[in-house]
Amino acid sequence: MARIAVIGAGAWGTALAIALGRCESHRLKLWAYEREVVESIRASRINQPFLPGCPLPESVEATQSLAEAIADAEIVLSVMPSHHARRVWSQMKPLLHPETLLVSATKGIENETLLRMSQVISDVLTHGEGSFSPRLCTISGPTFAREVAMGYPTALSVASSDPNLSAQVQETFSSANFRLYRNDDVIGVELGGAVKNVIAIAAGVVDGIGYGHNTVAGLITRGLHEITRLAVACGGHAETMSGLAGLGDLVLTCTGGLSRNRSVGVELGRGRKLEEIIRDMHGMVAEGVMTTSAAVGLAHSMNVEMPITEQMHAILQHGK
Repeated sequence: MARIAVIGAGAWGTALAIALGRCESHRLKLWAYEREVVESIRASRINQPFLPGCPLPESVEATQSLAEAIADAEIVLSVMPSHHARRVWSQMKPLLHPETLLVSATKGIENETLLRMSQVISDVLTHGEGSFSPRLCTISGPTFAREVAMGYPTALSVASSDPNLSAQVQETFSSANFRLYRNDDVIGVELGGAVKNVIAIAAGVVDGIGYGHNTVAGLITRGLHEITRLAVACGGHAETMSGLAGLGDLVLTCTGGLSRNRSVGVELGRGRKLEEIIRDMHGMVAEGVMTTSAAVGLAHSMNVEMPITEQMHAILQHGK
C-alpha cells in the first residue's frame, strides 16, 4: 500500500489518480485548485470540468487543501501546469518531509529561467528557509489522459539520478495496463516530453492548412532531430529520443486526435487567432504554447539550431 498525493486535478492529474487508484491498496488525495472540481468529484466521482465520463475509484479523495493532500503522503506526484509549478511547490515546501518521494509528471520548461521541471522543484526546495535535498523522479511518455483513465495499455518512462528511487516508483505505479520503464536520463526524458508539444502544434498547423501525411512525417522526423540536438547539448542522451519519452511521445502528440497541442495547431492552420483558440479551450492547457518561448531561449543559450521551433515561436508570439 502507498499513500499518494496527486497535486493538480486537470485531465492528466485526474487520469493518473484513476490509474493509481485502481490498485485498491493505495490511498490517494487529489488536490485541485478549482472548487468546482472538488465539488464535482465529491458529488459524482467524476471530474466533470476536465475529464468527464471517467469515474474515479473510491480510493481517491478530492481536496482543495494542500496541507490535507500532503499530510502523511509517502509519495507526492505533481501534475500542475508548468507555469504554476514554482508557485505551487513554494506553497508545498513547508508541508513536505525531506524523506517524501517526489515525482514530477509536468511537461514543460519554465519561461523565466529556462529550467526543466525537476530543476524548478530542486531550486525551490534547496534554497531558503526549510531547505532540503529532494528525493526526486520524473515520469513522461506517450500518454493521453483519457486513454489512461479508460485503462488502455500504456507505457512511459520514469527517470531519476538515483536508480533506487526510479525502481520504487516503477514498482508502486506499475499495474497490468500501466507500465513504467526505468531511465537514468532525466534531462532527455524531460526535454523530450516538453519540446514535443511544440512540434505537435506545428504538425497541427500542417493538417489545418490541408497538407498530407508526407508533410507530417517529414515534420515529425526533423522535429525529432531538433529535440535530440537540444537534449544532447544540455547533457541528455541521444538514445533517449528513440524511446518512449522521445519518439513515442512525439508521434502520439503529433498524430493523435486527443492532442490539445495538435488541436491548437489545426485551428491556427485554418486561420484562427491564438487568443480565440485558447479562450475556447475553457481552462484546458496546451503546454506547447507556453513552452515554445522557453525552448527557443534554451536553444539560443546552447547555440542549437531549431528551425521548426523558431517558426512556431514566430507564429505563436509574433503573429506570423
